[in-house]
Amino acid sequence: MSESGPQARLLYRFEVTGQDFASAGEVSSKIRRILQQIGVAPDTIRRTSVATYEAEMNVVIHAERGEIVLEADAESIRVTVVDKGPGIADLDLAMRPGYSTASEEIREMGFGAGMGLPNIARCADELDIQTAAGEGTTVRMTFRNAS
Repeated sequence: MSESGPQARLLYRFEVTGQDFASAGEVSSKIRRILQQIGVAPDTIRRTSVATYEAEMNVVIHAERGEIVLEADAESIRVTVVDKGPGIADLDLAMRPGYSTASEEIREMGFGAGMGLPNIARCADELDIQTAAGEGTTVRMTFRNAS
């Protein structure tokens, strides 16, 4: 899970199941608690938690399943979200605030407002999104620890 010493690095992996709204948000809450326990700066925790929640919800809403990987060291936090889903047909369009491909049913539940990717981009210090139709999406986020 982690190594000790001056270059200590934490590594956690979490599974996310598509359409599991009862568990939605649990991974981002666990990550928040881990970051609090290791003494990450509150602003960095907030930004990481918001972005991770948005990415987690995208997996729940759009994908069959996914994995969220948290890597943290003294300098930065990296969160990678890999999903088995439909992929993003038009990434530029998906980055526009308010654009959503969520179904009406999902919107009636209070999700799918089209702010997920824009919020991730706003919170992360670095963001890389790789997506392919029918194959899924990988979102890599980096947050510099301002402790």
